[in-house]
Amino acid sequence: MITVAGIGPGALAQQTLALQDAVQHADILVGGARHLALFPDFAGEKKRLSADIEHLLTWLERQCQKNSQSKIVVLASGDPLFYGIGKRIAEYFTAEHSSVEKVQILSGISAIQYLCSQIHLDMNDIYLTSSHGRKPDFDWLLAHSKIGMVTDKHIGPREIAAEIVARGQKRLMVIGENLSQDNQRITYLKPDITTPYADSDYAMNVVLILDNSLTDGDDA
Repeated sequence: MITVAGIGPGALAQQTLALQDAVQHADILVGGARHLALFPDFAGEKKRLSADIEHLLTWLERQCQKNSQSKIVVLASGDPLFYGIGKRIAEYFTAEHSSVEKVQILSGISAIQYLCSQIHLDMNDIYLTSSHGRKPDFDWLLAHSKIGMVTDKHIGPREIAAEIVARGQKRLMVIGENLSQDNQRITYLKPDITTPYADSDYAMNVVLILDNSLTDGDDA
């Protein structure tokens, strides 16, 4: 059986009991280097996850063909179904892939959920998106009053701020870096033509783009 489990934003305290139980009973643990490092005491086989998702899918199928009783846990950042690997695995192992009896998805706390909880922001009307491997349509995106974006190294806080400035909008950005970790930082930024955002470097982060309804805050 394959279990795709969300590890949350990263800290042990943010992991679900369901995730911890799945890892405890797993035969094979699959994940990125950062994910696998969270479970140093795991005694089973570990497989390092690469960017080649097609290779992972065929590898998972072969493992299930070799041993249908094997318990494989694939670790995913945040929640597996929020711009994560959960959708790809669930779609691949459809009825024609008879080697897999069951694919289980275990939800986790997404980084955007965590950031909203830190600043007491309700998520009732937020538009959620990601810049991973895509170029957002900022004309359409910035028509929304409340946006949560998972960023990557190509489109992050600096690029988002530049898009806001280019459209002459008044916005509040909340940038969450290394969330739930000891070096967590939450920055409030109001982009404008004089804001020195271009000189700032941001570690692994997510960004909330708001309609200026919040007041300025301090780094946390």
